[in-house]
This record gives sequence, structure tokens and C-alpha cells, in this order.
Amino acid sequence: MNLKINKSNKKQNDPRISPIAGTLFGVFLLIAVLGVAFGDGKYSDAILGSWVAIWTIIATYILFALKVASQWEKAIVLRLGKFTGLKGPGLFWIIPIVDTIATWIDHRVMVSPFAAQKTLTKDTVPVDVDAVLFWVVWDAEKAALEVEDYRAAVDWAAQTALRDIIGKKMLADILIGRSSIDQELQAVIDERTTPWGVTVQSVEIRDIVIPQDLEDAMSRQAQAERERQARVILGESEKQIAASFAEASQAYINNPTALHLRAMNMLFEGLKEKGALVIVPSSAVDTMNLGGISGMVSMAQNNLPKE
Repeated sequence: MNLKINKSNKKQNDPRISPIAGTLFGVFLLIAVLGVAFGDGKYSDAILGSWVAIWTIIATYILFALKVASQWEKAIVLRLGKFTGLKGPGLFWIIPIVDTIATWIDHRVMVSPFAAQKTLTKDTVPVDVDAVLFWVVWDAEKAALEVEDYRAAVDWAAQTALRDIIGKKMLADILIGRSSIDQELQAVIDERTTPWGVTVQSVEIRDIVIPQDLEDAMSRQAQAERERQARVILGESEKQIAASFAEASQAYINNPTALHLRAMNMLFEGLKEKGALVIVPSSAVDTMNLGGISGMVSMAQNNLPKE
């Protein structure tokens, strides 16, 4: 079985520098340079050197101490390796060297596609299943401290849960019960990720691929089933028609005149179209005198004026 997961983009000890800190760093360095330029000749070299050193230290401190977190982010701050708190969103300060930002936690809804390839169902059919997971970090502290890489952990938890559920279900249940599998997957994955500060909002199965030979066999089976249903329906229709004829025949049992008139009407309807050919049983011709009637109808058609 091949499993695919997305590579985590988690950043350890993220060194990113905010644009504000970079701007202030440049401003303070410029102040140091201007102080040297305008103070040359007025102050001693020691005073100018101290001026440059002080403003350089201030600029460097601001560069590494001032951080900015986006609205959807929280920074995990460690002081000498111990967790001190969450920072952000917005501006915040850290103590350079002493404080480090272990990682930045994104609180937006994450979308993680995952797949289980060649997974055997309960009836030993290999299937490829693609799904997508919607999840969000609700506790940044747990996500950073309770698991090494929460993104990779969520991916693996989703894939193992999908594999386990597929192995417990028949192929027919998987094909027709996607919504129930989605709900079951969501419950299983959420139970595993809750201790990490992650909650699963929904799981959706995108595609289920079965072997081509099995797909062809299922197609033939479906066609045969539809053919069987069509024959059953046709048989039921024949039974209903026969019942109607049996019911109608009761009206002619003791009334031969009515039966004779009905036969004449049927013969007339059959012969009134040009080129029509009607095959009548010999017994009906003898008992109902249909031979004379049909001859009269034919003579009448032959004597009609031709257009």
C-alpha cells in the first residue's frame, strides 16, 4: 500500500524579520551615520565611536526584538527553552538571544488532501480512495508542544483512519455510503487530533477507483439486473392483460350476438386500411360466418371509385 502525505511547511525558530523592524533598523543606522558626519571635528573620536555603537546596538535590538504576527497567526515564544506564552496577532517584543520563536501557528482552516492506494476492502477488493480533510488549530500551545509536527501528524492520522475504515467495509457499502464514511472518518480523526489542539471540521471523499475488470463486471451485472426487471415488468403486464380479457369474455358467454358483432367490428377495422392482411382462425370463420362478411367487405372495397 502506498500512502501520500503533504510535506509540512512548519517553520522551526522562524527568523523572519518584520518590515517595521527593518525600517527602524535603517533609520537608527542613518542617525548614527549622520551623527558622525555632522559631529566630525566637533567631538572627539571616542564620543563619536560611542555614538555609533549606541545607535547600532539600538538598531540591532529593534531588528531582532520587534516582531509582527498576522491576524491569523500566533507565535510560540520560548525563553531559554521554556514556554513563556503566545504572542500575536500584531506587534510584540521578544528578548533577542534569550527568547526564541519556536514556530508560528496558523489559525485558519486548513485543507489537506490525502489518499489511500490499493487498500483492500472487507471483501478483498483493492480500491484507491482520494479524500480531503478540513481542519483547524484551536489550541496553538498544544499544537506546538504536544506533537513534533502537527501538520504531518494530522495527515498520517487521516490516512490511517481511512485505511482502517475501508478495511472494515464491503465494496458495495463504500460505493453507496460515502456520506456515512465521511462522518465516521471525521469522528475517528477528530478523536486522534483533539489532544494536539486540532479539530476536524469535515471530511469529504472525492473519488473511489476500483479495478477496470471489476468495473466492467459490475456494469454487466447492472445491465443484466435491468434486463431482468424489464422482463418481470413485461410478465406482470401480460398477466394484467390476460385478466382483462378474461373479465371481458364474461360479457360474451351467454350473448353470441354480441360476440358476433364484436368479431365483425374487429374484422372491419382490420380490412378498412388498404393492403391490410388479417389472418382469422378457420374455426372463427365457420362459427361466426366471417367468410361471407369478409367477402362482402372485399367486394365493397373493390367497387370503390379510384382516386
